[in-house]
Amino acid sequence: MYDETLKYRIGLTLIPGVGDVMGRKLVMLYGSAEAVFREPRRHLKKMPRIGELLSQAVSGGGVLNQAEKEIAFMERYRITPLFFQDEGYPRRLKNCVDSPIMLFYKGNADLNATRVIGMVGTRKATDYGKSVTHELINGLVNQQVLVVSGLAYGIDCCAHRAALDQGLKTVGVLGHGLDTVYPWLHRPLAEKMLIQGGLVTEFLSKTKPDRSNFPKRNRIIAGLCDAIIVVEAGRKGGALITADIANSYNRDVFAVPGRVSDPFSDGTNYLIRTNRAALIQKPDDVSYLMGWKTSTEAVTVSQRKIFIEMTPDEEQIVALLQESGQTGIDEISTRVEIPMSKVSAALLNLEFEGVVKCMPGKVYVLC
Repeated sequence: MYDETLKYRIGLTLIPGVGDVMGRKLVMLYGSAEAVFREPRRHLKKMPRIGELLSQAVSGGGVLNQAEKEIAFMERYRITPLFFQDEGYPRRLKNCVDSPIMLFYKGNADLNATRVIGMVGTRKATDYGKSVTHELINGLVNQQVLVVSGLAYGIDCCAHRAALDQGLKTVGVLGHGLDTVYPWLHRPLAEKMLIQGGLVTEFLSKTKPDRSNFPKRNRIIAGLCDAIIVVEAGRKGGALITADIANSYNRDVFAVPGRVSDPFSDGTNYLIRTNRAALIQKPDDVSYLMGWKTSTEAVTVSQRKIFIEMTPDEEQIVALLQESGQTGIDEISTRVEIPMSKVSAALLNLEFEGVVKCMPGKVYVLC
């Protein structure tokens, strides 16, 4: 059975005019989703722009009835709700300004895994693109990455299958509810992913895979990951949208180059040419650019750091980076609960001592 608060959390997402950003503000303002529904209507009416809609939805009860129906569906299929304040909510995604306030997840993969990559590309993948996808994932097995993609035709499903073949967990982000699989031909693949990974969405059941849902889906792919890899893509389409969103989130973006005459490499070549993505050719390029170490190297680094005197703040930061790997400065400040000014000073000192290094986008890793 789910907690009673879930009804109000889902209900909040159903209020007309309340998107993810506004929903988060309301929770912060009133203390909880439930408190929003218990607030006097005359107070809610004073909210700028959405006051009337908000007060009507809260007093009408319709959204809570709909939320209860959704909970019944979730109980039947053992779906895990993830509210943005929950400990299990993906921490990388939580730091994105427009991240969903609610996610619905089914699977066994850790969405807060140490290393997470997203792999996207054209739906009309060539043999070259499929081969490169398998090569990249095969070469990242020793990094134990979690592979995220969108369960679409082409590069997406190729990435999921390659991860399954190599024993890696893989998560599909959906542009519809968890009551269906789109495209339907990928249902057998999705069933395997539920055993070795999972499926996640922000959409309620009975939500159809409408075209407008997929850009929203793409922002979740970008937000869940440390890096996005674009294997093949035209100049227009979801892969380039995902790459642009990833750049706006200060994620690393990599692209595989292709022949100048190949329309399915036009997008990846464009990303590289305009410095929107770093060029990669092999798995080691990804590991090198991400600053990922092998387990042997990690032990050596940890032993060396024993002889460096660190302040309590610095020790917390190093412990976090040892646990989580590459981490942005904002997330470091949030997770160690140290003011940003002190985190910045501590990181600067650790950088001088050769303990950490700063990657693009104010992301830090252990040296």
